[in-house]
Amino acid sequence: MDRKTTAAPDAVDAITAQWARVRPDLQTEAMAAFGRIFRISRLMGDRMEAAFAAFGIGRGEFDVLATLRRSDAPYTLSPRELTATLMLTTGGMTGRLDKLERAGLVTRSPDPSDRRGLRITLTDTGLDLVDRAVGVGLGLQQEALATLTPEEAQTLNQLLRRVMTTASHP
Repeated sequence: MDRKTTAAPDAVDAITAQWARVRPDLQTEAMAAFGRIFRISRLMGDRMEAAFAAFGIGRGEFDVLATLRRSDAPYTLSPRELTATLMLTTGGMTGRLDKLERAGLVTRSPDPSDRRGLRITLTDTGLDLVDRAVGVGLGLQQEALATLTPEEAQTLNQLLRRVMTTASHP
């Protein structure tokens, strides 16, 4: 589909048309928008999961590796910092870290400034893997937005940022 083509009706249009038929009093624009956001998220999540599987990791493990990578050299954070950033329970984080450590992608070491603490560090293998995986994932995301002009993509991001701000402050 080229950038100027209007998309054909989709499953969300069918759902809102059904609501319009049985409840013409409802305004379904929000339903349509969030239905599409949800469906796009699921579709892209599945594509990203498949892409990361080729690297031997799941999306959850990618999130940990990417968080360490974004922290910049020496790519080290505490489990608490990782847990807060990824909004996980400590149990969920422990499982991910166990898997990543067994794969040689991260190491655990004592925190020199806190006897009870640990530091999680990206290994060279983990750094290489996450750099390759983020490139593939970003490529999939760019491909999904390829029907938009750069200006449309920027507008989409601005609009979604506004909606996300509103949604996160009930």
